[in-house]
Order: sequence, then C-alpha cells, then structure tokens
Amino acid sequence: MKKNLERVRNIGISAHIDSGKTTLTERILFYTQRIHAIHEVRGKDGVGAKMDSMELEKERGITIQSAATYCSWKNHEINIIDTPGHVDFTIEVERALRVLDGAVLILCSVGGVQSQSITVNRQMGRYKVPRIAFINKCDRTGANPERVTQQLRDKLGLNAVSLQLPIGLEGNLKGIVDLVTMKALYFEGENGEIIREDEIPAELVDEANTKREELLDAASMFSDDLMEAALEGTPTPEMISDAVRKGTTSLELTPVFVGSAYKNKGVQPLLDAVNSYLPTPSDINNIALDLDNNEQEVSLKSDYNEPLVCLAFKLEDGRYGQLTYIRVYQGTMKKGDTLVNNRTGKKVKVGRLVRMHADEMEEIEESGAGDIVALFGVDCASGDTFTASEINYSMSSMHVPASVISLAIIPADNKAQVNMSKALNRFTKEDPTFRTFVDEETNETIISGMGELHLEVYIERMKREYNADVEIGPPQVAYRETITQQADFNYTHKKQSGGAGQFGRVAGYMEPLEEGDYEFVDKIVGGVIPREYIPSCDKGFKKSLAKGALAGFVVTGVRVVINDGSSHSVDSSDIAFRQAAVGAFKEGFSKAKPVLMEPIMKVAVEGPSEFQGGVMGSLNQRRGIIIGTFEEGEYTVVEAEVPLSEMFGYSTVLRSLTQGKAEFTMEFSSYKHVPKNVAEELIKEAQQKKQKN
Repeated sequence: MKKNLERVRNIGISAHIDSGKTTLTERILFYTQRIHAIHEVRGKDGVGAKMDSMELEKERGITIQSAATYCSWKNHEINIIDTPGHVDFTIEVERALRVLDGAVLILCSVGGVQSQSITVNRQMGRYKVPRIAFINKCDRTGANPERVTQQLRDKLGLNAVSLQLPIGLEGNLKGIVDLVTMKALYFEGENGEIIREDEIPAELVDEANTKREELLDAASMFSDDLMEAALEGTPTPEMISDAVRKGTTSLELTPVFVGSAYKNKGVQPLLDAVNSYLPTPSDINNIALDLDNNEQEVSLKSDYNEPLVCLAFKLEDGRYGQLTYIRVYQGTMKKGDTLVNNRTGKKVKVGRLVRMHADEMEEIEESGAGDIVALFGVDCASGDTFTASEINYSMSSMHVPASVISLAIIPADNKAQVNMSKALNRFTKEDPTFRTFVDEETNETIISGMGELHLEVYIERMKREYNADVEIGPPQVAYRETITQQADFNYTHKKQSGGAGQFGRVAGYMEPLEEGDYEFVDKIVGGVIPREYIPSCDKGFKKSLAKGALAGFVVTGVRVVINDGSSHSVDSSDIAFRQAAVGAFKEGFSKAKPVLMEPIMKVAVEGPSEFQGGVMGSLNQRRGIIIGTFEEGEYTVVEAEVPLSEMFGYSTVLRSLTQGKAEFTMEFSSYKHVPKNVAEELIKEAQQKKQKN
C-alpha cells in the first residue's frame, strides 16, 4: 500500500465546452492501457466515450457530471477527473478543483480563450491549482496555436511559455517539436501509439531556436543553475525541466503544449508533462481548521502514519446506494475503519472502499494520503470532512454560486409525486447548486439552478431514472428586493386576548448594506429590551427577509440597527419580540424606498463576423449592454450584460439569426436595479397572483 507519493498526480481536465476534454481523456486511458479501444464522444458506433457513462451524456455529446478514473504512466499513478465544460454545470468543475493538486487547461486552437476558459481559469486561481495548457485541435481549419498562446497571456494574465511547436497545421499536422530536448516527435501506428524521434525539419529550425530562447529566458527566472548554463550555452533538458516545474508549481509559469487528441498526436508528451511539471500531493500545502482549538489553521501532511483526514467532495446515487467520492489528504483509510463526520459528530464505518473508473469500480482494501477513492453507504453531504476519532479537523468548503433561474414542476399524479420527491431528495444532496422548495402561496414545487440546460437535464433525469411524469411551469427569475435609503422604525406589538398578553416595542433604523445580504446590529443600552429577547428580534427580522413587501421576492442588502424599545414584565416573550421585529421591518422597509433587483448575466456570443450586426441588435433588444467585441479570425465574439429574464428562448432566436452558426454561453454577473416600467409590471403581476390565491 505504501506508495511513493512523488509518483502520484491528482489532475483535472477542464476547458470551455467542445474543446476536446473527454476525447483527450479517452486517449489518455487508451495509451495507459486502461481501455483497449477508442470510442468517440459522438461516435457512430453508439458506444460513446468511456468517461461519458450517463445515457444523456452519450445522446447530447456533452459531459454533465465529472467522472473520476486513474491510470499509470511511466511508473507514475495519475488520478484524473474529467469535468464538464458547460457553464450550467460549473459546480462539477468547482468541486473537482477543490480536491485536485494540478490541472490541464485545454484550449481549442481555433476558438482560443473562450468565455468558459476564463471562468475555469478563475476557478483554478481560487483554489491555487497549478496548471499546464494544452492547445488541442491543431488539425482543424483555422488552427493558430501561436495566437492562442498570446491570448493566454493577454486574456488570462498567465505567464504562458511554449514547450512545443506543431510540425504543420490544419490538415498537414504531422507531429510536434519538443523544445526541451530539441527533437521532432512523430506519432505512428493505427492509433498514434508508436512515437518516432527525429531531427527537427530544416524549415522549422530557426523558429525552434527562437522559441527555445524564449523558453530559457522564462524558465531561468526559477533556477540560477539554468541561468548560468544558458549564458554559457550548456543547458541540459533536466535543468530546463526542473526550472519549469518550479515555475509551474509556484503558479508563476504556465507551460503550453500542442497537439490533436482526435488525431492521436501529442497526447503521450502531455502525459510526460503531467509527470514532470505538475505537483505531487506532498508539494501542496493543504489547510484544515482545528475545531477543538478556535478553528486554528493546521497544515496537513501527506503522510500515511498521521491521523486520517479526508474530504467528501461529490455524491452520487448509484445502483448500490449512495456513492461518496473522497479525497484522502492525510493518513490511511482501511476497510472496516471507523471515521467521524465532523459536521454531524456521527461515527461512520468504512464498509466498501472502491477506486472509480468512470462508472466501473474496483474494490480495494485500503487507501492513503493523496488518493481519490469512493465509499458506499455513508450518509453525508457534499463538503463533509471525515477524520480519525483522535482529531477534530474540518476542511474549508468550496465556493457554491447562487442559483439564478427557477421553474415550477407539477407531478401528473400521486405516483409521479412520490417519485419526484425521491428524485429531488437525491439531486439536491448531489448538487449544491440545484435547490428546491415549495412556494407557500401557490403550493407549487419550485426547482432552481444555474441555467436552462441545468434544469432541463434534471427534469429529463427525473423522467428517465425515477419514472416521474412531471410538467413544467414557466421559468421564474430569482428577483430580489432591496432598499435605497435609510429609514427609521418604531413598532409596538400588543396583543390582549384573554389570558397572557403579548407586548414588545422595537425601534431603530435600517440602511442599505453594500456587501452581503443582511446584518443585524444591536445598539440597545440600559436593558430597554432585555438581553434574552435580542436573538428573537434578530429572528423576526430574518423571517421578514423571505418575502419583500413590493412583489414577494427575497430581500437582500439590508443592515438593521436596533437602538431602543420597551418590554413588559409579564407580557413580553420571545414570540412578542419576534412579531414586533416583523412589524418594525415592514414599517421601515416601506419608508426606505424599496426597489426590485434582477440577475444580470454575462453573455458571450461567438459566431461568424458577417452576423455581428444582427447579434448586437438582438442583444440590444433584450435590454443588453454591449461590453465589447473581439475578432477571432473569421469569428467575432460579442460580450454583453443582459438581464436573465430577457434570455429565455434566446438559443432559438440566435440559431435562426445566424443560420445555426453561432453559439452563446452565459454566467451570472451581478444584481442590478430593474427599470421602472418593468418593476411596475412585476409588482402588478405579484398583486394579481395574490388576489387569485
């Protein structure tokens, strides 16, 4: 069991949609002999890629859930997570990057740095994940890896340095030049499995020498030995590799590789680069919080003999019950061990321990620091920390973006209602960005998520996996209400109806809060409100946030300050002060000039330049503000900020506008005030709905 951690790599493969992540993973599995035949993502044989095991993934040709696997390459053990590229499934990328030590950022050599590449890069930065870049699809018409490398510098702010040059481009892609060893590599055999080394073609020698100088300049910043050797003209490949590794693991350098996964060119050198340049589990400083010691930060050691610490980062409901994906950071976990879930304090026994290979699994007896494995039958939530009983540590949780779109779902009958409940229970546990609640007024079940595709996939899964026949209501936007000025309140709650009465007076003011949803400030002096009732006031104000007085939407961005009040020795109680706070909030809110806020989406439309005018016009019609346009060869990217409420059905409009040649991605940007005419319409709708009920 005791492995050499220097030979373990935990990597994620992330990119914009359709950059070739799953195709690359398929090739990696083939060359490392984990699979014995290559299948394409949208293959004609109906098998589909290994990592896209869900039926919906095979049909749509997209990755929906991240899938884990592992393989061995040149005595190194590599755990791989293939993540979705679609912005709607961004949580899958988020949780994968939370537990990985390194990543491969894939870019299309035609599309270059696209909107989702920027999002993924930001996520990698959030978790300080060292990355190497692979410019894929160099066989496609319009391929230009040089331009993409420049975009990595300009758009992503990375110190991108080429370690390879393509030999030929588009239909003439023959191989690659390795700038570290200064050799040409050709990929022969039926599936490119035979690598032939040769001299660099004469027409590329000058370019290769220039590029190598650039590489030496960048790498020598991380190694004095290399700097000396470069000045003397004697740098060795080992010196260059060591310097590039230092730059990469310190997040100050991004090595760039080229190739075509589909045409089986450049994949094995990329695997070599994963071994050479990406960090080992021991290289990463993982932090836990000691719950017994005021949440003091503790550095975890990638050591098998230390007490166990591991993080549950993804849940799946498999054929045999809940499957919990776990990253082990410290210590050893064996079958039969007892772990403690630090969120609930409950003890859990390790029954079945498995290693995942997409949807297949292999039983193992034990796992240790640096491993990514899965447990069966453990009741927990995504983001829970498990430890040995002698310590009480918690890992920091991951960033979960707020959901922006909702739909009402109506079951067809009682059987569908039961099945729908089971499905919702499972999906909300698996995916923190998928939320569900019952609207008190309409009694409808509402689901909310990251986008139309996100909800569409879950509704389809409900029908297929749970046989839940549901109909969907119109999409609902997650509007918010907030205040724009300070306002005082002074509210007395009195109730006398025989027996014990209720009395509580709460006074103070509310004001707009720049950052955050809600803040409660207690400035009571002299005990005018007894201390034991202060939390009740807070609860009353919090309760009021759930439904604003304008149109019944959630209230955010409010600071409530209480500075006066009064109580009664007999009639005051928790309930009385809670009700007083509810009344005070209503009074203050109506005076504080409340307004409606709507989610604004950052939209990027990419399509042929000839349709640029039409695309910009269509976004302007949707109350969009154009931020900028970028020329990408024959393509133009139009970036805009558009209210989410105006984006429903846009894909159909865009298709007909551009003959199906353009595509768009969108992600949440911020909340902004709703224009007066739209706000009036929304308030009127809310009032009509209220009267109906």
